[in-house]
Amino acid sequence: MFLQLQGQDEATVVALRDRNLEAAPLPADERELLRFVRLVTEHAYRATDADVQRLRDVGWTDPQIAEAVYITGLFAMFNRVADAFGLEDPQYQSLGSTPKPNFRPWERIPPGEGGSPPSS
Repeated sequence: MFLQLQGQDEATVVALRDRNLEAAPLPADERELLRFVRLVTEHAYRATDADVQRLRDVGWTDPQIAEAVYITGLFAMFNRVADAFGLEDPQYQSLGSTPKPNFRPWERIPPGEGGSPPSS
């Protein structure tokens, strides 16, 4: 549901949901970042300088790489807390239609589609 709310296309959502990164129609830099995030999620202790260098080689900066690690760790913590308290999956994907993406201030909303454009 998160990806749909961010405006991601259905093919990417399905591929990532199915853990099939290679099938996701993503740019090479994003694909490499997701490979690294998977490594950090599943085996952080195996991450090496070479893994980080591959991210740099496709254009990611050290602050961006660090942020990806922080966010990955934060989500891991959220999942552990949810598991510890026995929280169940809310099954958002079964609610029916895909929600419209959130308004992004850097994009103009076409007339008649609602939302409140930022005031100048």
